[in-house]
Amino acid sequence: MQRMSRRLSRGGKKIRPAVPERRCIATRESLPKPGLLRFTIDPEGAVTPDIAKNLPGRGIWVRADRGSLETAIRGNLFARAACKAVRVPEDLVEIVEAGLLNRVSGLLSLARKSGQALAGFDKAAGEIAAGRAVLLLQASDASPRQADKLRRRANAVKCFTCLTGNELGMAFGRRIVIHAVLLNGGFAKLLSCELRRLAGIRSSQD
Repeated sequence: MQRMSRRLSRGGKKIRPAVPERRCIATRESLPKPGLLRFTIDPEGAVTPDIAKNLPGRGIWVRADRGSLETAIRGNLFARAACKAVRVPEDLVEIVEAGLLNRVSGLLSLARKSGQALAGFDKAAGEIAAGRAVLLLQASDASPRQADKLRRRANAVKCFTCLTGNELGMAFGRRIVIHAVLLNGGFAKLLSCELRRLAGIRSSQD
């Protein structure tokens, strides 16, 4: 009853959440859209990830973590949600992961070109010290000692470790990048959502 009362105004009308929600077919929870994966069924009946959430057709939503997606696949929940037989690609988890990685890399590249993303230990440390960094990205294969040293300086900055040094490097036009920061701006908010989804699919502990 308490949960229902929070959803109702004094006039008894439902209060819409500030962020739109959708129901996850695996957990049956209503969750904010930014933390979900959207899928559609293509004309051939195949389950298709909609990474950018802009494909036409009815959306099927799954919480953006590996366990929920695997539950949806094993339980034939896509067919149940679509109310018809569907084909689930055998490598659907890998397709989703690759799509999220591609989206993160593209956004990071744009952020770098706009001056909102900087790479390198010294640059990252400088922006953190100046209070301008809002996200810290550290390669999953970084030296633990060096990573901890920088992370201690950024105790108030959200840190993600779901990208390898090579993957970070590709986004920055380099062979490898170990440390990077996002400055306050439009890209930081977008990347925070996408990095959370990628971390969930990669079972990262961010």
